[in-house]
Amino acid sequence: MEVEMDSMAAAIGVSVPVLRFLLCFVATIPFSFLCRFVPHGLPKNLYSAAVGVILSYLSFGLSSNLHFLIPMSLGYASMLLYRRRCGILTFFLGFGYLIGCHVYYMSGDAWKEGGIDATGALMVLTLKVISCAFNYNDGLLKEERLRESQKKNRLVKLPSLIEYIGYCLCCGTHFAGPVYEMKDYLDWAEGKGLWSTEAKGRSASPFGATLRAILQAGFCMGLYLYLVPYFPLSRFNDPIYQDWGFWKRLGYQYMSGFTARWKYYFIWSISEASVIISGLGFSGWTETTPPKPRWDRAKNVDIIGVEFAKSAVVLPLVWNIQVSTWLRHYVYDRLVQNGKKPGFFQLLATQTISAIWHGLYPGYIIFFVQSALMIAGSRVIYRWQQAVPPAIKNVLVLINFAYTLLVLNYSCIGFMVLSLHETLASFKSVYFVGTIVPIAMILLGSIIKPGKPVRSKARKEQ
Repeated sequence: MEVEMDSMAAAIGVSVPVLRFLLCFVATIPFSFLCRFVPHGLPKNLYSAAVGVILSYLSFGLSSNLHFLIPMSLGYASMLLYRRRCGILTFFLGFGYLIGCHVYYMSGDAWKEGGIDATGALMVLTLKVISCAFNYNDGLLKEERLRESQKKNRLVKLPSLIEYIGYCLCCGTHFAGPVYEMKDYLDWAEGKGLWSTEAKGRSASPFGATLRAILQAGFCMGLYLYLVPYFPLSRFNDPIYQDWGFWKRLGYQYMSGFTARWKYYFIWSISEASVIISGLGFSGWTETTPPKPRWDRAKNVDIIGVEFAKSAVVLPLVWNIQVSTWLRHYVYDRLVQNGKKPGFFQLLATQTISAIWHGLYPGYIIFFVQSALMIAGSRVIYRWQQAVPPAIKNVLVLINFAYTLLVLNYSCIGFMVLSLHETLASFKSVYFVGTIVPIAMILLGSIIKPGKPVRSKARKEQ
């Protein structure tokens, strides 16, 4: 068996641990399909938990399940023993343990060299544990003090232990997401809410959407395998890269970022297929005629939305969608004081938490600080767009698109190479253009303040 794994891994150019993970990851699709036939309630919770444990063991070994057990135990104990502060307590305990694992394993180096360990799955699991604790904490508060998302996701009753484990490990969704709420999981497992026969009135077939996600995954992996030999990250340390002119180096940075993204598109397409086929990804019906099922809960990326983003502001809405939603609900919104508007502090704090969640590499920190600058600069351009006549507005839309394309692909080099030296060297090779431009936009925004948005004559008459 080991010999066969070695030959298979060599044939597709990956290590044996990565091949083992990929096989288990793809296996989440048939296991999730079988989950459709498991009765609601305790059987579905048991099945979800058992499949998650088995796939984790086959992917990473016994140690992975022991690692997962620690934040899960800390979160459940916090809810059980200290409900009034269980959210913030679990946040610091969960992140503390995750940071410890990041420091010990330094997983970024392994991922960069084609290795794998359980830290990536632990990252997803940490977010699930924290959101569950916050929602149980919110169950104590009066509804008038809560935001709409808090009202929707609050937990009045403590989930049972088997419900909690099923939620955390559901059919391997902790491998790469998507992150979802305990309230939604409980409704799905018990056949309530959106998943009750009475509520939906008709059956939402997942098969078309699942097939689309699988075909998308195949395309993404094929394109990634085709492009990656032409745009390796090692080229940034190659003397030939330094001999190129400014525009060629900038173009190579764009293609490196573009190539790397298809790997993530592949992973998220597989996880999307798994969550859709289980039924958990169902999120209601469209208002079209005839109505079509929506699978937004399973969606982690909008590929077209990322590659053709008209503004950096929309990137969190189309890239790693469920994690971005988590950051908004459990970091960004909760840092805003009642009666006050969010500002750059909330944005920077949220991006910093996101960087720490990914790992304590300088490249991650730099990327997410850059992201905060990128979004802030894009907001300035957007405000100008709203305050000028349509003819000039179209020019500013194009400028915002070009700005987003430039700064995103410049910034993501740090996310890929991770080390401080390589990140700064790549930035320096293009004269820090992707840092200077956002800062210049922010400064110009404080000087050139737009007036009120221009409205059409017809709208004024209304």
